[in-house]
Amino acid sequence: MVYVSSEPGSPVPDLQVTAVKMLVAGGFGVGKTTLVGSVSEIPPLRTEELLTELSRDVDSLAGVEAKTTTTVALDFGRITISPQLVLYLFGTPGQDRFWFMWNELSAGALGAVVLADTRRLDTCFPAVDFFERRGIPFVIGVNCFDGSQQYDIDEVREALDVEGVPVVLCDARLRESCKQVLIALTEHVIKLAVRRQQSSASS
Repeated sequence: MVYVSSEPGSPVPDLQVTAVKMLVAGGFGVGKTTLVGSVSEIPPLRTEELLTELSRDVDSLAGVEAKTTTTVALDFGRITISPQLVLYLFGTPGQDRFWFMWNELSAGALGAVVLADTRRLDTCFPAVDFFERRGIPFVIGVNCFDGSQQYDIDEVREALDVEGVPVVLCDARLRESCKQVLIALTEHVIKLAVRRQQSSASS
C-alpha cells in the first residue's frame, strides 16, 4: 500500500494507492516480452539474450523458427490501471530449463496472465497447471498472431479445460489490447476475493 500526498492547499485529496504484483506467463515465444513492453508506462526491464546454435539443441523452435532472442530471467514493467491501482508486471521465462525461477517470481503475486498461441496451445499447459496448483488466479490471453487460425473464446476454454477462467483475445503488440487483458485479470482477482470473503462470512 502506497500513500500519495497532495500539495498543501491542493484541492486534490490524498490518495491511497495499491501496488499489485502480477505475472505474465506462458510457453516459449508466445509474446510475453512483447506484452510487457507494449503495456508498460516505464521503459521495461528485459533480460533477453541471443539464441545460439547450442541453445537450439535445447530449446525447440517449432512454430517460432524466426525467433532470435529469449528471456533468461524476467521481464519487468509497470502500468497504472487507475489513480488507486498500479500493476507491477513480471514476465516469466518460457523455456523448460528456466521454470525453476517461477516459484521465486510467483511469490506475492495476486494473479497472472497466461498467454496462449493457438498454433501451439500445448505450450501454455504447464503455466495453467502451475497457477491452478498454487491457487493463483489467472486469465488466458489468446495472442492472435498474424496468419494464425482464429478460434472463439469457448473453443479455447474447452481445449484448455479452464472452466470459470476468463479468456480474452488480444494482440500483444497493442497497448490497449494488452490493457484489456490486465483489466480482465484485475476484475477476476477482485471477484474471487469477494467470493472468498462472502464464503468466510457465511461459514
